[in-house]
Amino acid sequence: MAPLAVKIKHAGKVHDVQLDPDQPPTVFKDAVYQVTGVPPDRMKVMIKGGVLKDDTDWKKVGPKEGQTFMVIGAAGELPKPPEKPIVFLEDMDESSLAEALALPVGLKNLGNTCYMNSTLQALRAIPELQTALQSNAPPGLPSALGQLYQQMSKTTDSVVPGTFLTALRQAFPQFAEQSRSGKGTGGFAMYAQQDAEECWVQMTNSLRDVSIPGPSDGSSLPRKFVDQYMTGELRRELKCDEAPDEPPSISFEKALKVECNISITTNYMLQGIKDSLNQKIEKNSPTLGRDAQYTATSRLSRLPSYLTIHMVRFAWRTDIGKKTKVMRKVKFPTDFDVVDLVTDELKQKMMPLVNKYREVEGERSERRSIRKKTALRIAKEQKAIASGSAPAEASSSSAPADADAEPVAMDIDLEDESVYRQREKAQLEALIHPDLQADIGCSLTGQYELIAIVTHKGAAADSGHYMGFVKKSAIQNQKPSTGASGSSSSAVTPAPAQEDEDWYKFDDDKVSVFPKEKLATLDGGGEDSSAYVLLYKTKPLA
Repeated sequence: MAPLAVKIKHAGKVHDVQLDPDQPPTVFKDAVYQVTGVPPDRMKVMIKGGVLKDDTDWKKVGPKEGQTFMVIGAAGELPKPPEKPIVFLEDMDESSLAEALALPVGLKNLGNTCYMNSTLQALRAIPELQTALQSNAPPGLPSALGQLYQQMSKTTDSVVPGTFLTALRQAFPQFAEQSRSGKGTGGFAMYAQQDAEECWVQMTNSLRDVSIPGPSDGSSLPRKFVDQYMTGELRRELKCDEAPDEPPSISFEKALKVECNISITTNYMLQGIKDSLNQKIEKNSPTLGRDAQYTATSRLSRLPSYLTIHMVRFAWRTDIGKKTKVMRKVKFPTDFDVVDLVTDELKQKMMPLVNKYREVEGERSERRSIRKKTALRIAKEQKAIASGSAPAEASSSSAPADADAEPVAMDIDLEDESVYRQREKAQLEALIHPDLQADIGCSLTGQYELIAIVTHKGAAADSGHYMGFVKKSAIQNQKPSTGASGSSSSAVTPAPAQEDEDWYKFDDDKVSVFPKEKLATLDGGGEDSSAYVLLYKTKPLA
């Protein structure tokens, strides 16, 4: 059915809006909000026989062209028009484009939706996901996510994610729960704060039908993005402590995330992960005919290109009957080696490549150091020449201290970095195990770098504020590859510039640069922002 042109009357004013009977009432309410400023959670749209609800069937309402609806509710601040006329990226000159692309766009908070905004910004750090969504996003939440990311890439202004929020609440009604703690302006109920980790899990689950673009290597079914790029596999072994002769039971399960348990002795993320993978449980023993203690040992039998770590900071306390936050400081690494967390079988396949990769990484670090020292020396010489304090010949001969401090930087003439990378790539690819080569979207080395974080600020589990942090290079260098052997192994990528090691901080629609030196402040230990969900990306071979 075609959209209808209807009118709404609010505070003595009449506005024209579009009503699409094929869309849920929440979409109509969002359109009303755009012209009246009345948030949907404080809005009452009067219809024959009562009030329009989010699940009302339009067929029972029977809206007609030109019909007027009465709207009741206290208006908040109206969505402000841009101070300057909107200019699309393709219409900008080079200088305007550089200025516009200096910062990525933020997302407006639509009432306790920081949990969603931070999750959306973190997931946007996955370029392969955006490519898959643009190619063949299924209807529903995946389609809404693809449209939102496309909208974010075409504007320099903050985006109002109203359509995506509606799709999220339709797919998962838990995110439409209203707050029990109080009322908003005008006495209307407010939407409750939600858990960002639960939003992350539900969103990734909803993306399971998104296919990887391109051929499906001859199989009848196309490969799915989440299964290949974001899902690991855990091998779990249960062994009875009280009956050593009882055969252990082995099981395998898919894992969208790895949990980091936090106890009173947890100081490091790796320590908390190991605690979650090695546990004592009690279950019935068929050998003993009674309940007995078992040791459950889990190891990763598959590593995805994108590894999600969940800091288990919220726990239910039975003594007070309440969900509480664990505010202990837990340090997390920016470079994460997970080889010690995999099965022996997977480790055997990976180690020839891993050993060579570690050697190559050491050589790359050495070259970076040499180039940095050389650049500093040249800068000093140029400064001395410009100031006229020393001639060019003297700057290298009359500074024995500098010569002693930087002999390598002055004596070694390095080739272009791309030459080394091409050579290293060929050496490393020759060591890839055939099973890993055939596994699209897996991590070949178990060497990861941190690219995104969702943090929680506050002491209470059911309130507080979520923010997203994304590494600058994860957004600036988005050149996805969907070839075999992982998401980032088939192309040679240049070494990141020093400034790209900084991060972006996404506080809803406020976006700012976050220096890498401040990442340690997200370890936790108080009511300030603490890391809650961390996204790691496997390092490219070259």
